[in-house]
Amino acid sequence: MRVADLPLPAAVRDHLADRGVETLYPPQAAAVEAGVCEGARLVVAVPTASGKTLVGQLALLTADGPGLYIVPLRALAREKYEELAALPGVSVGISTGDLADPEDELAGNDVVVATSEKVDSAIRNGAPWVEDLACVVVDEIHLLGSEGRGPTLEVTLATLRRRTPDVQIVGLSATVANPAAVADWLDADLVADDWRPVDLRVGVHAADEVRFDDGTTSPVPVPVPGPDADDATEATAALVRDVAVPESGGDSVAGDGTTGGGALAFVRSRREAEALADRLRTEGLSGDDGVAGDVLAAGATATGERLADCLRDGVAFHHAGLRSAHRQMVEAAFRDRRIGAVCATPTLAAGVNVPARRVVVRDQRRFDGDGMTPLPVLEVHQMCGRAGRPGLDPYGEAVLVAGDEDPDDLRERYVGAAPEAVESQLTDVSALGTHVLSALASGFAGSRTDLRDLFGATFYAHGASDDDPTAALDDALDDALDDLAEMGMVDRSDGPAATPVGAQVSRQYLSPEGGALVVDGLRAMAELAEPTRLTALELVCHTPDLRTGWLRGGERADVYRFARTHAGEFVREMGAVDDFEAWLTAVRAARALDALADGVAEERVVERFGVGPGDLESRVERARWLLGAAAALAERLGLDLPVLPETRERL
Repeated sequence: MRVADLPLPAAVRDHLADRGVETLYPPQAAAVEAGVCEGARLVVAVPTASGKTLVGQLALLTADGPGLYIVPLRALAREKYEELAALPGVSVGISTGDLADPEDELAGNDVVVATSEKVDSAIRNGAPWVEDLACVVVDEIHLLGSEGRGPTLEVTLATLRRRTPDVQIVGLSATVANPAAVADWLDADLVADDWRPVDLRVGVHAADEVRFDDGTTSPVPVPVPGPDADDATEATAALVRDVAVPESGGDSVAGDGTTGGGALAFVRSRREAEALADRLRTEGLSGDDGVAGDVLAAGATATGERLADCLRDGVAFHHAGLRSAHRQMVEAAFRDRRIGAVCATPTLAAGVNVPARRVVVRDQRRFDGDGMTPLPVLEVHQMCGRAGRPGLDPYGEAVLVAGDEDPDDLRERYVGAAPEAVESQLTDVSALGTHVLSALASGFAGSRTDLRDLFGATFYAHGASDDDPTAALDDALDDALDDLAEMGMVDRSDGPAATPVGAQVSRQYLSPEGGALVVDGLRAMAELAEPTRLTALELVCHTPDLRTGWLRGGERADVYRFARTHAGEFVREMGAVDDFEAWLTAVRAARALDALADGVAEERVVERFGVGPGDLESRVERARWLLGAAAALAERLGLDLPVLPETRERL
């Protein structure tokens, strides 16, 4: 099927042709035949690099009205925004900022790109552009089964379907194991195909060779490691060197089929990513001083300097502790094959466009709080799916390093296994309570029956569980309403209704638990003679809405002394907090933010408090949002606390 025959504006067809897109891939053609250009609802389950993005674009470009592209990550939002904005004649808006801002100016765009949390917030705040949607594309729709993002995505889709019953929904995924169940819930047709434009082999490395799933083997000898070397790390280095170091006479990692190709190595933690990158610096990869210079120009923290040193030697590390600008530079450099390898934590596998000739999964276990546990199959498949890019790689390879694991067990667990089925996480009472409060506060539900109808349209109630979903959901709704009433968010005296405070908490996109903590803290703050900036920061840092990490070894005593010295500035008494260790981490985070607000250079704050530049960047953004939310709640409560907006401005 030719692009020239599609019902697209001529300028768009020419734009695609200029980029070499003239003939549709088989899965894309199947989606067109299934009606993606005629408003049909679809779930498209095809491998990475098989053209899912174009299917979504076709739906948006042919819809009879504005469209929405929902993504799970802000980094992915920026990537999709840039792809859509490049289309001629298409106006695109992006919504990834303050969670409490409905961003009314997005109305009038042909397409809005947003995370599911931003869409949920827009619905809560009555953003006008939501009501006009004709098409919704959901990238990575398998994240319905995610404990963190799943409930928000699920309720958002259920709400959109009830508010705009005729809206076209197109769900995209490379790793959903039960796409028929998701399609059935959405009243959608299923387009499922295993076709890939670049062949992918998956194998396990053990005993100096890789055994692939197609029955072939490839020798990758590992030099005898030194006394302090780790066998799995040395095997990973050999696998990276084997593909990413240019062949004799080559001078780049251009990936043209004759010289080397890029390698992407996944490890379990940030520390391991940096350590592996440092190890690979000696492997002779082609470096790039230009990228290193760009990184330093964007912020010369100690982490940035380590990254620049690695880039000069052709390798980079990538994790959430990096500044967002640095992560984007690494991704772009790797896509352009200006560096040979990236060592990353698994978050890089979640949809961002960073394909490699070879993916190496060194670690298949990670610490879950109690011990080392195997990674989900879905997560490993996402990593493997990064291998092979059309037009650059003649093939893709994904290799699991056996190390101390039994290679046969790894093959059985990951290579030939299907990913876990998507199951709803909505009956978690805390997650459900957030959305129950939202439905009541927004007026979308005005009674217990309305709540039952709304949540009865979710994936869970549709029958995603082997248990009786109706009875279980009813029990969960009652538990959520009881909790909300106890927190003062809901009044159940005459049918459930959001209290004024509960409505404000929902509009500010706080969790009910976080909102209750903020309300209690505001009342305590009003009793202080002179609340300070540290008071305001301790208030917002000790909420579940701001992730503060954990105390490093040896710093607990210092934080404890600081807390005792400044006890009179805090809204919570040291002896009255339920989780003292969590409160101490909140005090540590507040102390770091206070230093930054006081003008201490970012590099010094990062070094002094041992926080990653990316973590500090994220905490500043979330603290500003929470301070704004706290100020709005203070006004609702009739409390005069100017320190809140003043602190927000300083940040």
